[in-house]
Amino acid sequence: MKRTWAAAVLLAVGAAGCGAGSAVSDYGTVVKGAKGRTTQVEVGQGDRFSLVVPDNPSVGDNWSLVEVPDATVASFISEEHESEGDAPGSGGAGYFVFNAKRPGTTEVKLFNCWRCGAEKTPSAPDSVRESGTAIFTITVK
Repeated sequence: MKRTWAAAVLLAVGAAGCGAGSAVSDYGTVVKGAKGRTTQVEVGQGDRFSLVVPDNPSVGDNWSLVEVPDATVASFISEEHESEGDAPGSGGAGYFVFNAKRPGTTEVKLFNCWRCGAEKTPSAPDSVRESGTAIFTITVK
């Protein structure tokens, strides 16, 4: 009996670990942004939303969350990546997923450090030119 129960638990735990490799299955309201641009976002209290930027790590894109929102207004859940194709080097999108918590306004900054490698600051002239920040002003109603 103990073996059957233990096997059932292991099977359930193993099945729970299987999935698409994404921490979230629902991106909520998706809002597109881009480096060099400020994007206005309006969501309702309790809504899930994602800030999405074009992302192609194979050419040097390396997006990161550099300014988190006011935690009383919105909370960060996860960073996800989706490819637009199966071919090596296919571009895609980076999703930064949040939950809207309480009414208010806050700002999120995403930085693309293009071809920076382990450095978090662009140093080569082409890296400086291609790197940039996408800013999102989030209003929770």
